[in-house]
Amino acid sequence: MTELAAPGINQSDALPLGAQSLIWRYFGDNRMFLIGPRPGVLQLTLPELGQGVQEHSVFFADTAARIKRSLPPIFRTVYGSDDQNAGTQVRDFHHDIKGELPAEHVGGEEGRRYHALDPDTYFWAHATFLDQVFYFADTFVKRLTDAEKEQMYLESKTWYRRYGVSDRPMPATYADFEKYWQRMLDDVVMAHPSATYSVGYVTKGFPRPKGLSPLAWKVLAPIFNPLAAFLTTGGLPPQARTILNLPWSAKQERRYQRFAAFWRSRPVNRLWDRLPMSVRYNGIARAGFVREGATP
Repeated sequence: MTELAAPGINQSDALPLGAQSLIWRYFGDNRMFLIGPRPGVLQLTLPELGQGVQEHSVFFADTAARIKRSLPPIFRTVYGSDDQNAGTQVRDFHHDIKGELPAEHVGGEEGRRYHALDPDTYFWAHATFLDQVFYFADTFVKRLTDAEKEQMYLESKTWYRRYGVSDRPMPATYADFEKYWQRMLDDVVMAHPSATYSVGYVTKGFPRPKGLSPLAWKVLAPIFNPLAAFLTTGGLPPQARTILNLPWSAKQERRYQRFAAFWRSRPVNRLWDRLPMSVRYNGIARAGFVREGATP
């Protein structure tokens, strides 16, 4: 059932977005590629979302086009102002994404419907982006304090309410969000075919990108494919690796943790902070900081 709400309403249980917010500091950071496709893969492990992408999206036929069309409005939702952002535009993209779930994806239950604007489904999609910010910052920038996590979560309430979808499923505190997140990973997500397909390259390698010559790909593939597999598999929660049958050893985990520690190190962070904004942040994030006359 679709439940819409008035967008952009500041409530006393939330914190504002803006140049001083931690969500702004981390969400548009160009180091985000280090986490791999974590949010996109996790979204597809919810049957309702996996089925919606399978039936209504060009994600698998033209992945680059789908990402290019989908991500900028989400960034404009975060880095826009309370009065001018893309939240309702993002919501309205999903009005016609609905259908019926195959029985095998819902424990044999027949006739169960799905709709992208169902609050529980929509919040899971948002939760994967929110988890992306927490995971990226805590793994590749600095260890977050409990106070920072709570601040970011309260800021994320403002972000979610900009979509104008019911916030009924939204946990009240960061501690409640952690419980929600673990319950979803432990008891709800599954190896929907969309999710399995999305990580197939981990074991099979990427196909040659359009526009790249066979010779160039022959040179690049032996470097690119192992790196992509390492970032993708290492960047997923253990539960997701298990249900998607992605190989990951203790040795690989140690390598991943050393890789993350390198990026969190003080010298690397100092160097990064001295780089131009055009290197550090994507264009939409930069425009937000410029609008507020601030530099992170």
